[in-house]
Amino acid sequence: MKRLFFIPAIICLMMTACQQNNNPFLGEYNTPFDVPPFEQIENEHYMPAFEEGIKQQKAEIEAIVNNPEAPTFDNTIKALDLSGMLLRRVELTFFSFTEAMSNDTLQEIAAEVSPMLSAHSDDIMLNEALFERIKTVYDNRANENLDRAQERLLEQYYNNFVRAGALLSAEDKETLRTINSELSTLSLQFGNNSLAENNAFELLIENEADLAGLPAGVVAAAKEEAAAKGKEGWLFNLSAPSRIPFLQYADNRDLREKLYTAYIMRGDNDNENDNKEIIKRTLELRLQKAQLLGYKTYADFILDDRMAKTDSAVNALLLNIWQYAVPRAKEEIVDMQKIIDREGGNFKLAAWDWAYYAEKVRQEKYALNEDE
Repeated sequence: MKRLFFIPAIICLMMTACQQNNNPFLGEYNTPFDVPPFEQIENEHYMPAFEEGIKQQKAEIEAIVNNPEAPTFDNTIKALDLSGMLLRRVELTFFSFTEAMSNDTLQEIAAEVSPMLSAHSDDIMLNEALFERIKTVYDNRANENLDRAQERLLEQYYNNFVRAGALLSAEDKETLRTINSELSTLSLQFGNNSLAENNAFELLIENEADLAGLPAGVVAAAKEEAAAKGKEGWLFNLSAPSRIPFLQYADNRDLREKLYTAYIMRGDNDNENDNKEIIKRTLELRLQKAQLLGYKTYADFILDDRMAKTDSAVNALLLNIWQYAVPRAKEEIVDMQKIIDREGGNFKLAAWDWAYYAEKVRQEKYALNEDE
């Protein structure tokens, strides 16, 4: 009986090993320029690869921390920079897919893996022993005989760890972990809600007259989109290849308004995909995080390691651009309104008219047709 009891466990281990061996992430790609073999990657490959990637990087970090030799650029900074290659490989592929062609399965994986990745990142960035080695190299950098690229990499790692909370107390580090974990989840929810709003909207045109003004290629693509969904007519949605040319060329103003309004109202429709509370909570947590790290606002935190440094510098740049952009925008409005009036349109230029009449101005003034 005992032997029979262990048979399923043995089979399970054999199947797991087989899945690992067939996982394209866990072997060499053998492709030109090491491009991921997309045709071999299945959804079930991601989670085992993420788990293995995290496991490998943890071991690599432990090796750095437990190195008995004195910290140097090579055995600490370079080793850290080269750690996590498998995890990086999986992340790049997975999140590229979720950005470009997500589905319910990928969203479920993302919901599971995002908190894991947040916790793993915190485990590294808040590792006191690792930071001590980085700090030692940083403090002794004058004796390391580093070139400029190595100096920059060392500075980045030191500053990144400090900005990630390496100098916080143990209690504040735990608070930061909680904040980071929730922010990670909120970011994922925001993206999923936006995607759901995108996917939920469809503008199905059944009257061919409503296609007036649209280039032949745009019309053909809309026909294919409708056919793919099993519908008769022409289907437009909120994706850029569908939305932008429709707003730019479609003569039907009411339909332009409908499409434009649906686009700008994503996540603000008081439904299950509404993002207002997510945005509110995200702002609260970002402020809490910034203040925990010693900054007055989240803007101060973000800009501290950027070229601008301060929000006043950013505002000065924007206001400088604004003084040239606003008069030019007003001139464009006048040009577009003239065409509206000349064509007998009894309305003032609205947001959903801008791309359409800007295209007419270009054609009229410069004989420029983007479609051609």
